[in-house]
Amino acid sequence: MKYLPCLLLAGMLVGCATAPKEPHRYAWVTGLKPDKAAYYKDLHAHPWPSVMKQLKDCHVQNYSIFEREIDGKLYLFSYLEYTGKDFDADMKKMAADPETVRWWKETDPCQQPLPEAVARGKIWSDAQEVFHLKWTCE
Repeated sequence: MKYLPCLLLAGMLVGCATAPKEPHRYAWVTGLKPDKAAYYKDLHAHPWPSVMKQLKDCHVQNYSIFEREIDGKLYLFSYLEYTGKDFDADMKKMAADPETVRWWKETDPCQQPLPEAVARGKIWSDAQEVFHLKWTCE
């Protein structure tokens, strides 16, 4: 029992030494149509297993979507962590998946893209990371 603190410390140090590469973080923002908000939330309360599998197969983890009302308008903020090696290739793979395309046909009409996204033919606008508190083993 007297060696337990040493074993715990050694385990933490080994864990830090063998920690995987930090994922790349991505975030986006878009509007949410008020008359479609309930449907959008219901879809995400019951996501399709095939779409969830595709996200994982494309190296996406810790994916979250948040809603916020600002000046009477609804907005969505999306955040994910990417652990793969080629984000663009994985996103193309996802966009080619028939079930994901079918999912987007349900979710896209719920969203109200920002003008910048509309100009680019997109739904979501990129958000720039300005701060990240990184956990370290120090």
